[in-house]
Amino acid sequence: MNRRGKLYFRYGTMGSAKTALLLTTAYNFEERGMEYMCMKPVIDTRDKENVIKSRIGIKRECLWIYQDTDLYELAKNIYEETLIVKDWILIDEAQFLSREQVDQLARIVDDYGSNVVCYGLRTDFQSNMFEGSKRLFEIADSIDEVKSTCSCGRKTIINARIDKDGTVLTDGNQVEIGGDDKYIAMCRRCWRNRRLESAEKNSLFKNT
Repeated sequence: MNRRGKLYFRYGTMGSAKTALLLTTAYNFEERGMEYMCMKPVIDTRDKENVIKSRIGIKRECLWIYQDTDLYELAKNIYEETLIVKDWILIDEAQFLSREQVDQLARIVDDYGSNVVCYGLRTDFQSNMFEGSKRLFEIADSIDEVKSTCSCGRKTIINARIDKDGTVLTDGNQVEIGGDDKYIAMCRRCWRNRRLESAEKNSLFKNT
């Protein structure tokens, strides 16, 4: 094929408007009559319907990606059934993809020339990379950061997990779906200071 696609990774912390960017991009493609489709991992169960929804209220239907979904075979079947190769594939919450699924996306790009744009987090609440994000950093053709600002004015890089009292949590499962009630984006310095505060509170509680 003569089509030349690229695999993109656009990452940012929670609240950096990644999903809104995806949805406005999809709207622009629709207005221009371009062939595209939207997807997201089914692990994000906040919405019972198969939609990608931004915090600002806009949403769009999507295909769900399951843990055992072969994304290459899925795209191949859609392309053969419709006789249309998508110009663009937009994927939300890409950090939840497996390494193999990211490789399958790269194969779609290379074999069909579709452009695949993945939006997601770089790291979890402990600042460790997600599997999908790590693989995207390794093989994506283009990597861009969607920047946002910490309350102190610095750039956010940490997706801190908090409890109902706003205390920063340092232990727990890597994946815990939630919004502003469970996470807050911070710069590294504020995250360190909040963790120290949490440790001091725990120490005082144990000694009382």
